[in-house]
Amino acid sequence: MLWFFCASNLWAQEAAVEPIIAARPTQGEAETVEGRQGMVVASEPIAVKEALRVLKKGGNAVDAAVTLGLVLAVTMPRAGNLGGGGFMVLALKNGKMGAIDYREKAPLAATETMFLDQAGEPDPQKSRFSALSSGVPGTVAGLHLALSRYGTLTWTEALAPAIRLAEEGFIVSPTFAAALKKREEMLKQWPSTKKVFFQWGEPYEAGDLLKQPDLAKTLKLLAKEGPSAFYKGKIARQIVAQMENTGGIITAEDLALYYPALRRPVRGVYKGYEILSMGPPSSGGVHVIQILNILEGFRLKRFGHNSAKGVHVLAEAMKYAYADRSRYMGDIDFVRVPVRKLTNQGYANRQRVKINLKRAKPSKRIRPTRIRGYESTETTHFSVIDRWGNAVANTTTLNFSFGNGMVVEGAGFLLNNEMDDFSAKPGARNAYGLVGGKANRIEAKKRMLSSMSPTIVRKKGKVVLITGSPGGSQIISTTVQVILNVLEHRMSLGKAVAAPRMHHQWFPDELRLEVGFAPKVIQKLKRMGHKVVVGASMGAANSIYRNGRTGKYYGVADPRRSGLALGY
Repeated sequence: MLWFFCASNLWAQEAAVEPIIAARPTQGEAETVEGRQGMVVASEPIAVKEALRVLKKGGNAVDAAVTLGLVLAVTMPRAGNLGGGGFMVLALKNGKMGAIDYREKAPLAATETMFLDQAGEPDPQKSRFSALSSGVPGTVAGLHLALSRYGTLTWTEALAPAIRLAEEGFIVSPTFAAALKKREEMLKQWPSTKKVFFQWGEPYEAGDLLKQPDLAKTLKLLAKEGPSAFYKGKIARQIVAQMENTGGIITAEDLALYYPALRRPVRGVYKGYEILSMGPPSSGGVHVIQILNILEGFRLKRFGHNSAKGVHVLAEAMKYAYADRSRYMGDIDFVRVPVRKLTNQGYANRQRVKINLKRAKPSKRIRPTRIRGYESTETTHFSVIDRWGNAVANTTTLNFSFGNGMVVEGAGFLLNNEMDDFSAKPGARNAYGLVGGKANRIEAKKRMLSSMSPTIVRKKGKVVLITGSPGGSQIISTTVQVILNVLEHRMSLGKAVAAPRMHHQWFPDELRLEVGFAPKVIQKLKRMGHKVVVGASMGAANSIYRNGRTGKYYGVADPRRSGLALGY
């Protein structure tokens, strides 16, 4: 544990220094917050304020991150959760690093063909919107493990803000209200959900006070009994009852057997910077590093940021990485994943020479490389750093916005629909269009594949950048571009996060661009053979940059979502 302060004295005093917010951002630059002692960036402002309070009272980055994660279960239930899972990457002041895998697991009764219809084809209704879509939740166990291993707060102290907000309520924001309205039809089909998020038959609106008494009871029970209440006690019985009443398959045994896993982050090096990210069962870290390895051999800065040539080589590198994802990636406890080979610079060199600088290669001509010896969009990411330099990158999700829409009766929290992240059938695409293979087939107790990419960049052992994003298949590409914008193009963090993004995931064979690319760039890309689609925004890279010379922290909440960065 990081016992920088005695836990009993942790709440003795509040730092007097208020957050320093930079001047109004210039065109094309997100608002940047400056701090010297700590920084918190997330997509939900109430949770950010509670986490900053932890830092100002002497807590470390893990204390703040766990508190933030628990508050998100109250104030941002479409992605923050007790009924989902996620990944946490840590870089500690003493130079050590860690990763916590609290991804959901398939129930014992899960089978490889459970989401196929009578014709043997995937049935999206079953895998995304039924009770069968829920994996065994990992958030409670994962956050508790992080706090007990690396934190200084007690579990009860970390839960206190979430309990207060669930019991006393909070004012519904326009963003929260819009999310409820967008998912209204899905949510109101479940009586237990309608009771929480609707009043007089209509979803809560901006300005309303939302109290969640059932969730408050659940959180109080967790404070009193710890995770055992969730996995073996009353809350477990409530989950099982919900499954039995709705056709789900999570049992008491499934919950009792769940455990989060301690992993080692995957490591790479990009031009002297150490990249730390999440390994399997997330594909994110492996492919962030693989893409960066391929790109290191190109003169990206000379090409120019978001130039036609620069976007072209990014897209081609992404095709090779996503092709490999389809073949090799899965739960490392079940399948052999060639992590070292996929993240090896020599492997990237062999893929780089296949890229034609003037012409796009059709995805149908790209196949996963044969390696010898080898047998989700509603997510949320937050970044935290403390006065000692301990850093946390955490990405958590229910998969879809509000998961499968089902609240556990009497417990007040939503369940995930992460089972859709398995390959229902080899070669079939999931909700994000990603192609999966045998490595990610459904098996009992297996963790489903993810693209979540919580990432920390270091230089000579010191944290430089903390980033990550929601966005399903676009998580990897978003994370890569923020890293490149900072390290390669030397942008300020505000510009790096706000800059227009691109994405290519092998199949479908289309190059997706956000609005903001120059028309002449788009025309050049089309002439190079790319099928260009300009449309929706991508990701929400809530990030922190540390200036190695001054030691100052800079935080940016991605302007694509209504987040908040606070430092002190």
